[in-house]
Amino acid sequence: MNNITQDIIQAIEGGEVGRIDSLLETLFLKETPEVQYEIYELLLQYGYIQQAKRVLEHLRFLFPDEAQISIDYASVLIELGEEDEALDILFGIDPSTPEYPQCLLLLADYYQMQGLYEAAEKRINEALELLPDEPLIQFAKAELLYETGRFPEAARIYENLHKKVKEIAGVLLAERLAEVYRAGGGFEKALDYYMEALEEKVTADLLYGSAYSAFQCEKYETAIRQLEDLKELDPDYFSSYLLLAQSYAMLEDNEKAYSVIKEGIKRDEYEKSFYLFAGKIALKNKLPEEAIEHLKKAVELDPEYMEAILVLMLVYHQMERYDDIIELYEKLEREQFEWVSLSPFVADAFAKNEQYDRAYEIYKSAYNELKDDPSFLENYCYFLIEDGKREEAREVVQRLIELQPTEIQWLDLLDSLE
Repeated sequence: MNNITQDIIQAIEGGEVGRIDSLLETLFLKETPEVQYEIYELLLQYGYIQQAKRVLEHLRFLFPDEAQISIDYASVLIELGEEDEALDILFGIDPSTPEYPQCLLLLADYYQMQGLYEAAEKRINEALELLPDEPLIQFAKAELLYETGRFPEAARIYENLHKKVKEIAGVLLAERLAEVYRAGGGFEKALDYYMEALEEKVTADLLYGSAYSAFQCEKYETAIRQLEDLKELDPDYFSSYLLLAQSYAMLEDNEKAYSVIKEGIKRDEYEKSFYLFAGKIALKNKLPEEAIEHLKKAVELDPEYMEAILVLMLVYHQMERYDDIIELYEKLEREQFEWVSLSPFVADAFAKNEQYDRAYEIYKSAYNELKDDPSFLENYCYFLIEDGKREEAREVVQRLIELQPTEIQWLDLLDSLE
């Protein structure tokens, strides 16, 4: 190895960009093309894309007809955002060269990055026609199928590759199969492959994926084991806290579930779903005031968080806190957030506070959208009767009869309104 080669390797490993730049010209003069190509690969490995480009430009000058160098150069140009020149080079590669399948794969990769999936698949299929048994091309096809949601097709290819090798292109196939089956809803198989992958390496994503799959398979103890391990490995893997709390809740260990979600809130105080779950589980632990505080926080983080708003309304209604219902409704009104599903709670709250005109206004405005909801109609008709609006009450009762023709009580109620 010449001194110049040693010097440039040291500069690359030491991150001395200026020194690399100054040594390249000497490298071109004193080293063989083979060594220059090795330096290109090292530069690429360390992320010196511009310097790698310079080496390839020199090699292309020396070997203008060398397909491999042209393909490598096109790849670097794509990395640098110079796609037009890269595509010109790739389209100029002779289809009869042995490197042509590699050219097709690079084109497919480019099209895939651009979201042009049909064009990408066409190129991969062309490559497969030339080399049908090449694992890298098969893997590229599986990756495309996976990205476009064609999970069963992707799984078949991954399975075939998995029978021959554990890893390809730096991807552990058991991990990829776990991800594919999980994405496609095949949680039992996903869990098996996650466990296999975890024998090869332990990462936070693998532990979470295995726990999520176990949860979906109703294997809550397994999910808890995986998530407790994940907490130890990475306490800041925030999404693990909600899944762990949900797993404890499924085993009816509500105190532990509440403890875990509160721990999650301390880690990530801006995750609205944590507060929603904390509110729900606080109710199960008979802590309504704490539940309200959590739910209010969820709504504070997202004023249009529909599920949290609905649960909060339900809690207020159960606790007969009608002023709070009205206050929340008026706040939503000021923010121009309208949701008709809240109308029954709000109308009832106004009625209980003897604000009958407001109650009537809300009932009436919600009628068209909720006229298929027997519970709403029942409350509305009794309100109308008490408010002396018997003709309107008859109309609502007739709608109830249409929805529930076998319910004698509505026929009797209609008769009483004659």
